[in-house]
Amino acid sequence: MQSATLDLQSPLRALPFWMSLALVPMAVLSAVTGGWGVILLPASTWWLFTLLDRLTGKEEANPDPATPDAALGWYRAITLVWFPVQLALLVWLLWYVPRAGHLSMAEKFGVFFGMGVVAGTIGINYSHELMHQKSAVERWLADLLLATVLYSHFRSEHLRVHHQWVGTPGDPVTARYNEGFHRFFPRVLVQCRRSAWGSETAMLARRGLPWWHRTNPYWRYWVLQAGMLGLALALGGWVGLMLFLWQAVVAVWQLELVNYIEHYGLTRRHLGEGRYEHVMPHHSWNATYRASNWLLINLQRHSDHHYKPDRRFPLLQTYDEDAAPQLPYGYPLMTIAAMIPPLWKRIMNHRVKAWRRRFYPDITDWHAYNKAVNPRPARQVGA
Repeated sequence: MQSATLDLQSPLRALPFWMSLALVPMAVLSAVTGGWGVILLPASTWWLFTLLDRLTGKEEANPDPATPDAALGWYRAITLVWFPVQLALLVWLLWYVPRAGHLSMAEKFGVFFGMGVVAGTIGINYSHELMHQKSAVERWLADLLLATVLYSHFRSEHLRVHHQWVGTPGDPVTARYNEGFHRFFPRVLVQCRRSAWGSETAMLARRGLPWWHRTNPYWRYWVLQAGMLGLALALGGWVGLMLFLWQAVVAVWQLELVNYIEHYGLTRRHLGEGRYEHVMPHHSWNATYRASNWLLINLQRHSDHHYKPDRRFPLLQTYDEDAAPQLPYGYPLMTIAAMIPPLWKRIMNHRVKAWRRRFYPDITDWHAYNKAVNPRPARQVGA
């Protein structure tokens, strides 16, 4: 691990993480101008930040992980204010775009593609940070953000399934070696909903409660999502509802692209009888590119996030290649590559093989790991 040298005390250190707010006027501009303006948001989040990564380089220093919450106010604030900002943007677009005579239907879908990029790149990512916190306010904000893209079950799946069983056959989100994204995406859409529901009902069953008990968070998920659908219909009519659904699809696609690259081909050692080794930094791909970590509030320091899930984003540590595998580029460029499976495999498969040689030189037969046919985790089977 790198030495702790970053000082988080200055508000100026937190300022780059507020760049996400610049996406809001871009979204407004794309709706007002139409035409080529509708590509502003995807061009910015993918290509501009790829260029900025090239210009700003890597941030390989680490903050003091013992920094108290009281010193992180400016970092926490951006995640706390984002829901009202995103909701205000979504409400305005749902009211304005269906009535905008200067926009063709293709341009309207283009504008809401950009809205989906905002909701997926920023909204779901911030909800991910918030759902890991103990504060009820932060967890509610996470649920509200996920409801805007109709993906509320992600909280249950992420906390109760993914973090426990990452790198094992019990985790749908761990992309298998040689599995292209276009096979991964429909698989996780089905399996994650099933595993999220199963995790919550199993927890209720252990307490002797039925699935319909009021403590099942799915009641909250359903009410919030129904409220968002009703809001879209009220503001934009049937066209608005259709556009709302479209931005939700785009946002979920963005999320699952990131999920795909975060653990591609990485597995935990099976110890026998459905037991697996503990999660370590080398079970997630790490990236230290400065600009894309500003945009994604250090999500690319994913190795440490899985090692210490309760650590707030400004305190996440980065690791060198001796401790964690390194992505060759930041997430914006890697997600583009993931959409082209032959290119992705050319970039990543030899890196997975090198990871295996470094961390598991004694394993010679990887077939069961490649196909996720090792036994499911014992505790999950008995849940």
